[in-house]
Amino acid sequence: ATTIAPGVRDVLLTGKVYEATRRFDQGAPAFDAVVLDAPPTGRIGRFLNVNTEVAGIAKVGPIRSQADAIMRLLKSEHARVHVVTSLEEMPVQETLDALAELARIGLRAGAVVVNSARQPELLGDELVAAVAGELDAAAIEAALKEAGVKADDVVIGGLMLIGQQHAERVILEREQRALLDDTGLPIVTLPYLADGADLGGLYDLAEELCESGRF
Repeated sequence: ATTIAPGVRDVLLTGKVYEATRRFDQGAPAFDAVVLDAPPTGRIGRFLNVNTEVAGIAKVGPIRSQADAIMRLLKSEHARVHVVTSLEEMPVQETLDALAELARIGLRAGAVVVNSARQPELLGDELVAAVAGELDAAAIEAALKEAGVKADDVVIGGLMLIGQQHAERVILEREQRALLDDTGLPIVTLPYLADGADLGGLYDLAEELCESGRF
């Protein structure tokens, strides 16, 4: 049935969330929060808007009743949709489109989570110079010598190119961050994990989320 009517599958999946919120333990909700990892951002509106998806399939009956109950929950004060993105042009545009879609169907957006954010290594005049490919080669050579590294023109040129690429990335991320700031939603920033997402890294990210006060 779900192959013939894909919307029914979404009703079943989101129905699990609804059922979890209805569980009680000694008169209190069994869970502090129920978290659903939704499909990719571009599909989130269709996935959560289960009423529309099943409208042409079931106008009455248990499936329609389930869909109506789910939508009442998703549109209630107790539900929020948090959107995760990276500071790249396409993911940010998908995020903006998803937020517009959520507003259109009456679902409340929570926070925008920026994932894998890098700290800029260049600021101010150095950033401007790096973008223009005009970093001070002599200063780079002097810094390398001070660190005990012998470098020729090829190495210094390579470092200048890396600096230019980093500066371009910093500017791109600033532009994309400004677009997210314009949404007026809370922004929660998670750092890039240079050593990968091992158990310790996951705990670090969890701490960042908790400290944000949004989760």
